[in-house]
Amino acid sequence: MPKFAANLTMMFNEVDFLERFEAAARAGFKGVEYLFPYAYEKDALAERLRANDLVQVLHNLPAGDWDAGERGIGCHPDRVGEFQDGVGRATEYATALGCTQVNCLAGIAPPSVPAKELREIFVANLKFAASKLKDAGIMLLIEPINTRDIPGFYLCHTNQALAIIEEVGSKNLRLQYDIYHMQIMEGDLARTIAEHVDVIEHTQLADNPGRHEPGTGEINYAFLFAHLDRIGYAGWVGCEYKPQTTTEEGLGWVRSYLKNQQ
Repeated sequence: MPKFAANLTMMFNEVDFLERFEAAARAGFKGVEYLFPYAYEKDALAERLRANDLVQVLHNLPAGDWDAGERGIGCHPDRVGEFQDGVGRATEYATALGCTQVNCLAGIAPPSVPAKELREIFVANLKFAASKLKDAGIMLLIEPINTRDIPGFYLCHTNQALAIIEEVGSKNLRLQYDIYHMQIMEGDLARTIAEHVDVIEHTQLADNPGRHEPGTGEINYAFLFAHLDRIGYAGWVGCEYKPQTTTEEGLGWVRSYLKNQQ
């Protein structure tokens, strides 16, 4: 049975962010994830986790100026120092929150930088981050993202991510597989997940089109959840979708799964 984590960046946004922990626990979730913790004090977040008996499943490395449209700096040759500082900051937060995995967003490829240099910088940054995070007991993940939602995003296919993981050569670097993004970019979801389940550390979901909850689009999630069980996937599944109406009204798809996890 998959373990589902509420993505607090996308879900329960009818209430202030710090109140979403309680809302997720009330709904039956045992884990939470969100884009970034850095706008809040570590102690305040840790207390919300403790008070609601929640596991911090995932957050991202600092990703540049998100509000200005940046979506990561992992492949940016002029931001290496900032990237390395971000690894340190992420380590501090993840340690305080008991979070054992963080995701590196590759970023939008600077158009003036040759493809060879983009890859070299990204690989070098991942080698640095994987080593530092390993010392802290934290797994590093990378995530391919579709180029319809984020035009120009550098990492956009499963095979590209797998080749980069192989080149980095660290056992502390694994794949975050987002079903929504990969449905758009390549499809063939069940076969791809099964073929690479040993490398996939974390999974995320949303339906397509619309990026809403399962059952609102074309993806057969009932089949995929059973498929994850059959192939022995043991990681979390992050619910990174935009509720079609309100979060509470859109939870029908997950209630039976959460009840079985009690």
